[in-house]
Amino acid sequence: EVVLSNVRDFKWRTTRDFDEHWTEWRFKPSEVSKIWLILEYFDPKRKPIAHTLVSFEFEDGRRLACSIEVRREKGEAYHPIRGMLRQYELLYVWSTESDLIGVRARCRRKSKTHLFEGVVLGEGNHQRLLESFLHRTNRLYNQPEWYNSVTNTCTTNIVEHVNEIYPGRVPRALSIFLPGLSPNLLEKNNLIRIDENLDRTLESSLIDQRSSEWDTEVDYGDWIRSG
Repeated sequence: EVVLSNVRDFKWRTTRDFDEHWTEWRFKPSEVSKIWLILEYFDPKRKPIAHTLVSFEFEDGRRLACSIEVRREKGEAYHPIRGMLRQYELLYVWSTESDLIGVRARCRRKSKTHLFEGVVLGEGNHQRLLESFLHRTNRLYNQPEWYNSVTNTCTTNIVEHVNEIYPGRVPRALSIFLPGLSPNLLEKNNLIRIDENLDRTLESSLIDQRSSEWDTEVDYGDWIRSG
């Protein structure tokens, strides 16, 4: 059994108005049943620029999300140029879906957020992928690394985790560095479940509208998947 401390579970009303809450999770990596990929476009007019994160679904229905980000000091803004100059540390944020996904899909006016079910090949690789993320989280605690806007990002790290457990699963491509361009790569390499075709999948995977209608009574993860 794994005990994960400092799992974020903020209650967001806006990006600046929230209740801070941290919790502890206990789980068995062997009980991961699905893996989800979230793709957030910060601004639809700037298609290549996006953020990726993952969510691990367990047999009991719980879902634990992980976002690989920069560790910013209070009041510090992110800039991609500074991100290439050793200005930010790399951080793995573990959180509930209502926090990590919710703040993006519910509170950010411009962003558009997609939720894809991942296709995991190889027996036992659901578990191994989660364990890979956990090992890296612990390693960063003991050996901090610099974030790099090109070589050490959200997407490059996700790709490294996937290829660690299934070598060659994700080929080299420009969209690894510009994740907003990744849907074609995801479809071509059978990395996500496709609903008839890619265009339809991109349409059906949008969760912003459903998120904005969340009643807070039903589990957030169940709600955004019910459409």
